[in-house]
Amino acid sequence: MLLLIGDIGGTKTILRLVEVAEQVQSIETIQQANYRGTKTILRLVEIAEQVQSFETIQQANYSSSSFCDLVPMVKEFLARVESKAPQRACFAIAGPVINNSSTLTNLNWHLDSKRLEQELNLEKVDLINDFAANSYGVLALKESDLYPLQIGQSQPSSPIAVIGAGTGLGEGFLIPQGRFYQVFATEGGHTDFAPRNDLEMQLLQYLQHKLNTEHISVERVVSGQGIVAIYQFLRDSNYAAESPEISAKILNWEQQKSPKIDPAAIISQGARVSGDRLCQKTMAMFVEAYGAEVGNVALKLLPYGGIYLTGGVAIKNLEIMSDGRFLASFKQKGRVSFLLENIPINLVNNVQVGLLGSILYALQFV
Repeated sequence: MLLLIGDIGGTKTILRLVEVAEQVQSIETIQQANYRGTKTILRLVEIAEQVQSFETIQQANYSSSSFCDLVPMVKEFLARVESKAPQRACFAIAGPVINNSSTLTNLNWHLDSKRLEQELNLEKVDLINDFAANSYGVLALKESDLYPLQIGQSQPSSPIAVIGAGTGLGEGFLIPQGRFYQVFATEGGHTDFAPRNDLEMQLLQYLQHKLNTEHISVERVVSGQGIVAIYQFLRDSNYAAESPEISAKILNWEQQKSPKIDPAAIISQGARVSGDRLCQKTMAMFVEAYGAEVGNVALKLLPYGGIYLTGGVAIKNLEIMSDGRFLASFKQKGRVSFLLENIPINLVNNVQVGLLGSILYALQFV
């Protein structure tokens, strides 16, 4: 079966034409996985293995703002592969999706599944939140896709939480429904940042003044942009001397002289490779704030089905994520800290988890 899969963003859109096994038809099997000596029962769909072994027929990246709508972009993409027409499509969108329609926040597009089906001549078009795609994707992961931060003791009847720091902070969860899971995307990354010590209090005040707003969301700190914000706070507060080499790169980015620079990557590399004190403190504050936020989500959901950390930031900084600071902040919840000790926590090292989730979603009702 040919599927059109899209990752739709205000700046960039990625389209893929993928092929999966035709014999995959239903969501039936309960698969048991023995994960590093701890029996973790995950109710996986029958198509999980085939989803992992999909073949990409064609892929292309587009500047979203160069098109007035998704339809002409998709038509241009499919013109490259005229002999291979997809039957279904699933588009993951960075924003809320309500009743299979979405108005993009940073782009003048309104997408509706029924209109897209008609104009693209497709049997079925699904629109889902991009973090819903991540959440579906964890159901198709293999053991080799996971790095355990806390083994815990899985309870298959309990919720699963999916949290990912990337450009922003995504949060979602899955609730078991008989043999299946129901996925819920949230906007939890936009809840309030909750400082826990004097330095984080100063960071909050710094961001409030800099952004001229009282509300500072947790994704302002726990994300790639958050790493940069923490670094700027520590630099501007004279916490430590700034490396001339790193200073020049960050300044070029701040002045938009080199917009392709990834400042978060520069800072994390400075911490790992150069041993730069300012970068190391930045990453320590980031990881501790990340752990605290995951702990907040865990208290609200009690996800004994497991917590899955997606997004590129965590896995690229595996050493500091796994050195104990993340877990210490995660568990620092006063009288109820003991509730978090048995929740399995895994880092997802498969960067295609969102793609897997989109394929899985598109196939689940075939």
